[in-house]
Amino acid sequence: MLEPRGAYQPTIIYRPILPSDLEVLEEIHVTLFPIRYERDFFLSVVQGHGIVSWAAVDVSRSDGDHDKLVGFVTTRVMSAKESEISDLLRYNASRQDLMLVYILTLGVVENYRNHGIATSLVCEVIKYASSITNCRAVYLHVISYNLPAIHFYEKMSFACVRRLQKFYYINGQHYDSYLFVYYVNGGHSLCSPLNIVAAVAAYLRDLFKMLVSKLWRKQEKHIPRYLKCRETCSPLVAQNRRILGADNSA
Repeated sequence: MLEPRGAYQPTIIYRPILPSDLEVLEEIHVTLFPIRYERDFFLSVVQGHGIVSWAAVDVSRSDGDHDKLVGFVTTRVMSAKESEISDLLRYNASRQDLMLVYILTLGVVENYRNHGIATSLVCEVIKYASSITNCRAVYLHVISYNLPAIHFYEKMSFACVRRLQKFYYINGQHYDSYLFVYYVNGGHSLCSPLNIVAAVAAYLRDLFKMLVSKLWRKQEKHIPRYLKCRETCSPLVAQNRRILGADNSA
């Protein structure tokens, strides 16, 4: 039996989810999530079919279950252009292979919360996404009433970029969803602070050029005609003087 959360300090290690985790993985999902996942989903997770996952286990447990799941995160790597946030990303036209990592599920059993396990699991995902050179972001959905999850992702520096109306349908009722994004490898939104600063700088530069051009044309109009002629003719006069001087010398 585990000690209370405040007194117990577990020794957590992280590893991939294995086929031996199947039953516990299903049990935790049923306990934590209002959405019911199909058996095929869990089979894909434990077999690694299109899903990359991490498990958290407590090797210091006193009950001997040193390899039993106490937390997990499941993800899928997908094409950026086929994702629902493709319109939020700034694309390089020459790159057609940009990818994203989507967090499917993240959970920690109740007795192991407030030990930084969820933070470490998300950090593993971010580190993995960063290791994929053509990956530009990690993203996920959070149901609108899950305030602890919303605060958690905000604390992890995820940006809430969109609210999706009636995204979830659970027990005969619709719920909204928030879309959170964490950019990696130089990826950023079309409305990122960097782009805003660049756009303002470009606007001010063009405005400055336009004002200087108008001021120059305005001053040109007020220059007397004889001065313009003098400026135009003076090089010819100087040239003629040099020619005359040469003739006299001869």
